[in-house]
Amino acid sequence: MSRISILIQLLILLLVVSSQGQNNIKNVLASIEKNNKTLVSQRQYWEAKKLEYKTGLTLPNPTVQGQYLLGSPATAGNQTDFFAVQPFDFPGTYKKRRQLAETQAAQSTAGLAATRQQVLLEAKLSCVELVYRNKLRAHLSRRQVALERIGRDFQTKLDQGEGNILNVNKVKLQLLELSQLIKENETAQQGLLNHLRALNGGLAIVFTDTIYPLAPSNLSFEQIEQENEAADPLLKTLEQEQVIAEKQVELSKIWRLPKFELGYHYQSILGQRFNGIHTGLTLPLWEHKYRREQQQALLQFTNLQVQDHRNEHFYTIKKLYDQQAALKTGLEQYTSVLSGIQSIPLLDKALAMGEITTVEYFLEVSLYQNALLYFLRTEWEYQGLMVQLFKYQL
Repeated sequence: MSRISILIQLLILLLVVSSQGQNNIKNVLASIEKNNKTLVSQRQYWEAKKLEYKTGLTLPNPTVQGQYLLGSPATAGNQTDFFAVQPFDFPGTYKKRRQLAETQAAQSTAGLAATRQQVLLEAKLSCVELVYRNKLRAHLSRRQVALERIGRDFQTKLDQGEGNILNVNKVKLQLLELSQLIKENETAQQGLLNHLRALNGGLAIVFTDTIYPLAPSNLSFEQIEQENEAADPLLKTLEQEQVIAEKQVELSKIWRLPKFELGYHYQSILGQRFNGIHTGLTLPLWEHKYRREQQQALLQFTNLQVQDHRNEHFYTIKKLYDQQAALKTGLEQYTSVLSGIQSIPLLDKALAMGEITTVEYFLEVSLYQNALLYFLRTEWEYQGLMVQLFKYQL
């Protein structure tokens, strides 16, 4: 088989595995979105808030009153009174209140989206760290198998009188250090899986991927920042609060207008009956004093909140973008250097053939091991930054 054919098959295999890894993370996020208790409770909360916003949009309750008064002396007769009164606000108030309620109900969409994004971001960051932990586990396991094989070879030579006890001890120390790293990594893996399970409403999640999800590349900071801001649910929530405050200012002007009541009045005394219309007027002299000023102050506060969030959001994205650019450059440099260094299998072979000493072997392995571990960790940090940069796609 030609080299070109082999290369094409390897590329196809890499794309398939990468696609599977990407889909697996998508499946995890879809499951968490469905089962997460925070999201379930938030959906119920906003449904209740929508009903709360609708409360009070109708007319106030009517008032029905009756009284029967005994006269004294008896010649004064008895008196009967009956009232049925319906109060109502100044015309136009109900339209403004409905508009305010509709604006408040629309805020539920942005509020729920903000909570959803935060939960899914937390879940995806955990998945990315699990990819790192799975890759690290595979590397440490391969290294453990190789060291155990070398240790057996050294022990065999020592038993035959050809080896050196120092070599055996060096391998034991290496295995001890490696065993500790494996245990620490397994503990971290289990903690991440437990965290994903908690996010998934207590349902277990299996995650064995060793391929990071694909992320868009070659995007400028300006494009990423604009797309983040356009899809930022927290900004949408603040902007919705801004609109709500504007509606409340408009409504506060109407509260200064009088309220009315209209009803029926029946009266009977000394055999005489009286029927007629009852009317009333409530003058808003004291009840809503300072309400307009309070709503205007609240509107100014929401305006400042939006400005502050835009400013903070811009520099947060700028920091993430600069960090990922620096890590990307470092990763490219490490990839170039590591590809030109002798790999551990080659060092194992050179040691077995006596081409290098044990001291040289462990020094080279230590340098390569440290560089590779740093590379894996830097790769994880880079992927985590990419997840945060493109969280608006969640």
